[in-house]
Amino acid sequence: MIGVIDTEGDCAEWAFPAEPGSVRSARHAVRGTLGSWGLDAAVGDLAVLLVSELVTNSLRYASGPIGVRLAQAQAQAHGDAPLADVAPPASVLLVEVSDPLPDPPTERSAGPDDEGGRGLQLVACSARRWGTRRGKSGKTVWFELALPG
Repeated sequence: MIGVIDTEGDCAEWAFPAEPGSVRSARHAVRGTLGSWGLDAAVGDLAVLLVSELVTNSLRYASGPIGVRLAQAQAQAHGDAPLADVAPPASVLLVEVSDPLPDPPTERSAGPDDEGGRGLQLVACSARRWGTRRGKSGKTVWFELALPG
């Protein structure tokens, strides 16, 4: 059973049980929300792929609920460039996948015959930025995808 937390405005959030069918449910929820936001063509396939990888990773190691959150946001500026040299912030799709396991995921190099181990590699090479953070009851893996415009 999917727990819809919020799907209003430019943010959507769900909680999925730690069950194999949740990967498909998360893909469907993300694709549907991006479509309703008019973003499916821009970032839909990539966002769905990366969410699928991260939810699968959570499902593999965590036994509690898996949270997925999407938000349209402004990118944060980086570095110590003078304000005049900083371009206006770009719009991004922020995607977060949370689970109750406190340990951050470990990026590893998968061999050509390995059946797994490529999820974080895909996130790292496909996302504008990505990272992890600890929460009160577990961790969140997040990534940003640039939005057109």
